[in-house]
Order: sequence, then C-alpha cells, then structure tokens
Amino acid sequence: MSNPTAHWEKVGDRFYRKVKLYDAIFDQELELENHIIAGAPYGGAVALYRDEAKLHSYRGTQTAKSSIDVYSCSGKLIRRINWDKGPIRGLGWSEDERLLVVTEDGTVRSYYHLQGDFTQFSLGHGAEEHKVKACRFWPTGFVAILSNNHLVAVTYHGDPRPKLLAVPPEDEVHSWAVIPPAHTLSRSVEVLLAIGQTIYVVDPSEAEDRVLPNGPFTHISVSPNGLYVTLYTEDGMVWVITSDFQQKIGEYESKAKTPPKDLQWCGNDAVLLVWEDEVHLIGPNGASLRYYFDGWVHLLPDVDGVRLITNEVCEFLQKVPDCTDDVFRLGSTSPASVLLDAVDQLEKQSPKADENIRLIRSNLPDAVGTCVQAAGEEFDVHWQKQLFKAASFGKSILDLYSSDDFVDMCEAIRILNAVRDYKIGLPISYDQYRRLGSERLIQRLINRHEYLLAIRLSEFLRLPANKIHVHWASQKVRNSAADEETICDTVVRKLDGKPGISFEVIARAAYDEGRSHLATQLLNHETRAGKQVPLLLAMEEDEIALDKALESGDTDLVFFVLLQVKKKLPLASFFRLLTNRPVATALVESSAKDQDKELLKDLYYQDDRRLDGANLLFSEALNQTAPQTKVDKLKLAVKLLGDSKDPTSLLYSRAYGEAQALIRVQASLDHDFDTHYSGLSLNETILRLIKTGYGKRAAKIQSDFKIPEKTWWWLRLRGLVAKRDWGEIEEVSKQRRSPIGWESFFNEVLGAGNQKLAGLFVPKCTGLSAQERSEMWVKCGMVVKAGEELARVKDVSGLEDLRGKAKASEVAEIERMIGGFRSKR
Repeated sequence: MSNPTAHWEKVGDRFYRKVKLYDAIFDQELELENHIIAGAPYGGAVALYRDEAKLHSYRGTQTAKSSIDVYSCSGKLIRRINWDKGPIRGLGWSEDERLLVVTEDGTVRSYYHLQGDFTQFSLGHGAEEHKVKACRFWPTGFVAILSNNHLVAVTYHGDPRPKLLAVPPEDEVHSWAVIPPAHTLSRSVEVLLAIGQTIYVVDPSEAEDRVLPNGPFTHISVSPNGLYVTLYTEDGMVWVITSDFQQKIGEYESKAKTPPKDLQWCGNDAVLLVWEDEVHLIGPNGASLRYYFDGWVHLLPDVDGVRLITNEVCEFLQKVPDCTDDVFRLGSTSPASVLLDAVDQLEKQSPKADENIRLIRSNLPDAVGTCVQAAGEEFDVHWQKQLFKAASFGKSILDLYSSDDFVDMCEAIRILNAVRDYKIGLPISYDQYRRLGSERLIQRLINRHEYLLAIRLSEFLRLPANKIHVHWASQKVRNSAADEETICDTVVRKLDGKPGISFEVIARAAYDEGRSHLATQLLNHETRAGKQVPLLLAMEEDEIALDKALESGDTDLVFFVLLQVKKKLPLASFFRLLTNRPVATALVESSAKDQDKELLKDLYYQDDRRLDGANLLFSEALNQTAPQTKVDKLKLAVKLLGDSKDPTSLLYSRAYGEAQALIRVQASLDHDFDTHYSGLSLNETILRLIKTGYGKRAAKIQSDFKIPEKTWWWLRLRGLVAKRDWGEIEEVSKQRRSPIGWESFFNEVLGAGNQKLAGLFVPKCTGLSAQERSEMWVKCGMVVKAGEELARVKDVSGLEDLRGKAKASEVAEIERMIGGFRSKR
C-alpha cells in the first residue's frame, strides 16, 4: 500500500494533495473542451451542455440535438434533458442539487430531483429586451448580467423575486464575480465588475468605484468564505486582496502569454489557474505548483477544495487537513504520528510499541482524537482502518475516555465509503458531509434512484424511511409498463405496514402521468381524508371527494369540497351532487343563509321545499324599506304556495296575504298621520292608533282583519290606559259585560294609579269571592268598602284583620261592624 504522502506537494509552508476519485470518466468522443460544465456543491452531480460558440465534430443527427446531460462524478449518466428553448447563458446548481438553467431571454428553469421536472420563472427587468449575457451562481441564488450591464439578482431560487441592482457604468465588463449575501456586511449580494482599469462593487443601493490600479482584470474570483478576492491582469499577474479592497495579501506572476481559461479558489488558502491541460496552484506568499494533464481539464470548486474533471479522471485537490498533516508528515513526532507507529510496531510484535505509548502517555487523549479526525479526512480505506486501529489501541489504554467521537466517525466513514463507490458517484469529503447533513445526503441518493442504499443508510442512522418508499412508489407508477391493477397491487404490497406512507403523493404522481384510475385506487389506501380530498377534486372525482369528506366528519373539509365543486359545476349539477347527502345539504343551507340568499332560494326550489322558499321571501320582505317592494316579495311567497294543498302551507299563504293588506294599511296611515306605522305588527298598529286618538280607524282595522273580540278589548283597554282617557274607560264600565272580564280593567287602571276609577270595577267582579273583592277595595284605599264586603258574608276574623289596615277615621266604622256581630252572639 502506497504511502499517503505520495501525492502530497508542498506549496510554501503547506502541503496540498490530489486524490484520484474515479478514472475512465467520459468517452473520448465527448470532446469535453467543447462543453460548458457546472458541478453541484458537496461532490454533487455534473451538468454538461455543448458550448454553442465552439465548433464540434458532427456525429449524426442524434448527437446534433441539444441536450443538458447530468452525470455523476464517476461518469454515470443520470439524466438527459432535451433542450430546445434557445441559447443558454447560465448553468448552475443550488445546494439542494437543483439544476438552474438561464436562457438568453431571461427565462429561468429550476430542475429538481435530477429529473426532467422543473419550475419556471422570468427575470424581467428588461432581460427579454436586452438579453442575458452571463450568470454567476452561489448555493442559494444567482446574478444575471444583461447586455446593457444591468444586474438582476435572485437571492433565493426557492422563492424567486428578481431584483434589479444599482446601475453600473455601461463600459465593457472584462470579468465579474459575486459575493453571496451570507458573506457581506449588508447581507445583500455584492457584484464585482471589472470595468476599464478598476473594479466596481455593485449592491442594491449603489455602484462604487474601488479605484484599483493595474487593470483591466480578465478574471475575478471570490474565496468560499467571502474574505478574499483574486484578480488576474492582462499582463499575467495574479493579485490576492481582501474583499473590502483594503489589503493586498499576495501576488504571483504566471508568465503566461495567453490568459487562463478559468480561475478558481481551492478552499480558502490557494488559487487555481487553468490553461486547457495545465493547472497552476498558487499558495500563500506567491508560492506555486503546476499540474499537467493528458486532456482538457475543468475546475469544479467546492467549499474545501476543487474537483478536477477530464475525460479520463476525476480528482480532488485540497489543502492537506491539519490532522492528516500531523499524522502522516515525514519526520513528524506528534503524539498522533507516534500512536500510529505504535500500532504498526504492535502488529510486528515489537517491544517498541510499548515504548511509543509510554512516550506519549500524557498526550494520548489528543493523539486518539487526532487519529479519529484524520480517519475522517482520508479517502483510502486502508489508511482509514489503520487510523481507527491506532485510535482504538490508544483509547483501550486510557482509563477514562468517551468513545462518542470514535463511534460517530466510524458511522460517518461507513456512510462516506458507501456513497463514494463508483456506482453511486458521490465523492463527498468529511467536511462537505458535515455541512450537507445525513438527511440531504439520503435525499441525493433518492434522486439517483439508489433506494436500497438510501434505506440502509436510514436504518443505520435511525432515520424514517417513509420518503424513500414513497419516492420509489412514485417512480414505479410513472415508469412501469405493467397494467394498473398489477402496479397498484405491487405498490400496496411493498408498502404494507410501513409507517408514515403518504399514498396521496403516490396517487398524485400517477395522476400526473395520466393514470387517473390508478390514482383513484391508490387513494383508497390513504387514511387521511384531508390528503385524499384535494387530489380527488383535481381529478374531477367530485362525488368521491365529497363522500370522503363526509366520512371524515370534518365539517371544514366538507365546506372546502362544497366550495370547490360549486365554483366549477353548473348549479343544477351542484344540487344533484347534494341529493341523498343530507349533511352536505344542511351545511350548504346553513352557509347560504348568511352569505348567499340566491343560492338558498335555488336550493329550496330544487328540493321543492316551497314553504322554506316562501319563508325566505317573507324574511326578505321584512328587510325591505319600500312598502311596494315588501308587497311584491309577499306576492311571490303567496304565489309559491299557491298550488299546495298542505294545511300548513295554506295557513302561511293566508298569513302572507294578511301581511300584504297590513302593509298597505300602514302605508296609508303613514300618509294620513304624522306618526310612523310601517314595520309594526297588527296589534301594535291598533294600539298606536288608540293611543294617538284614532279609535275609529283602529275599530275599522279590527273589523277588516277580523281580530278576535278578546284581543280587541285588551288592545282598547291598554291603549286607553296609556292615553289616560279615564272618561272613555268610565263609559266602558257602564257596559253590562266584558269579554276579558272586569278584573283586567281593575288591574290596568289601578296599575296606572287611578284608585277611584279602579274602584268602579270591583262590584262588577261578581265571579270573585268577598275576600278577594275586599282585597281589591283595600288596594283602592277604601277600607270601609272592604269591611262592607266582609260584613255581608259575616267574616268577623277578616274584619278584625282589616282593622289593622284601617286609617284612624275608618277604625270606628270597622269596630261598629265587628261590634254588631258580637252583640248578636
């Protein structure tokens, strides 16, 4: 096994290594030099698009068709996207591995899940008129430059809101780069434009000239952490400065007669220049290193290094991590290096192993931790094992040591080795894995249809695997050539008993592929009605959607279905849908009562509910202000009930007819008198007429409307009492009989405070006992009259009780009555 330092190269005081990830990447006929290449971050997929500005060999009509080819880093074709939407001016990736394609007219397509599915939006801001020249991407967004030098920024592609930045000068832009919002003080994207001899910094508010000498600059690149900027001049000089343009960090003279094809950062410590098959690595203080390749090389920068892609090989160039340098550097005497050597001596059964351990005993915990970290940074499985052996040996000697880091790193290495396999093609480093996270890594496996590995990793990490199963099933229903019954049985059988499965997502995939029957079958296995219903509505399965909502017992869901169905169906079809669904009908009725009276009328008409329809017209009539409008509404109500033989309907019909007559009478009264009568009931109308002195008009209304005699007498009594027309009441008292009895007169008049007049009605209450009439006299303040009532029936005890209620002037008379009864005894 070769030494891990065999591919190390020293640049200044630091080491850099070039790790071969995969070989035999692309076919030699691919002509990589004639393609635009973009790589997704964190060792992600690689997109290739033929550069239309370059000539290429003709290999038939099939290869002449434009397409965007998406490969893994190991050269496995993942997806071919046919392209016929015009010239591409921007090709980049987001951190969640969405492929972003920007066309010349400002149209942006975002391809997700490494498939042909996409979302689309337009940049606007004059992009269609002035055309897009180029784009620069960062993990969450991008900036497009137009032919008039205007800059359009999309900060977050997930919620695209294109924004025009400040307008820079219109002179020629030699090169440009962006500083992402996460690395600027303003938290807004900043664009560096090389115009003329200087650099302009453009943000949403201004375009500031940094007044740099030594331009023009043909290349600009910003470090991954946003702290440094590299500039390449026309005379071959490389300048490294801080991103605030306040300090120059270093310079390098390339001595090249032609400008490089590309300039990129390698991590945050070095810069790469590339000329076709030659790469210059420039480290701190101007130190440099050159690499030569057999063919055209492309640079795919990442957070901790650069992937180098040729037809033959994919390599990863990075600064040697400190922990790795600490362990493997030639001549290193660090505790970790000594611990690794001790394991080697132990395998040889040499006593030197014990000497090494005693030598680093005090630093053994640090040595174990360094070996664990170095194992994570290694790509070679052999050296991973050796480092873990060293760490395991070291921690076995220690009395107290937490193995959490060791176990976590073992898990991480197993995962990394699994996804780095050439069949998968995800050459992710440990630093990239920490940034990406295990869940997003599993999502990348799902996007590549590596379901088995994704499930095993989920089980290994104790993560839910329901998304993996659902994605598999979705692809099954999209791509399977079997009949729909077989597909449904296969999917249901495979997913039976799996927790968290959303059959709605699978059914939606089937529906999107035009398999509506299959989608309906799959939805029958979805347990959540809230998930079933929206898709059923989209599939035009309105009856099934309504039935599912009703079965769920969720009234909000039922209302949602009813609203959606009402919007798209003719009214007659909507009402037919409600037939034999009383709960749905009741909900529509209750909602329409408050919000849509016309719908309620149509519902009553459709169901032949004439009485309810008539009552609705009656309630509308009550809310009208114009008398004629009220009458018209009531006529419609009467007409609606006209053919009905139902006794209740006939009763209501008569009542509505009387209501029309009352409205006409009240309109006449409003016209004749100053008092307002409209809106009153019949009894209230009569009562108000009596109160205001129009008794004859009240009597006529009583006659016209055939008001019962008792009701008329009550109204007359209360009206006269309210009017305080005591003379008229006295005249009434002269009559022989009263339909409502004379006690009512007594109570009303007494309640109005007229005791004397109330006393006129006591003798007429012949149906009461003497004691009751006596109480009535007492209420009128006539105690002597009360005594006479009691004396007439010889109620001595009553008289004695009455004596206590009598005034001084009345006591003698009461005593006389009592004395008369005693003398007779």
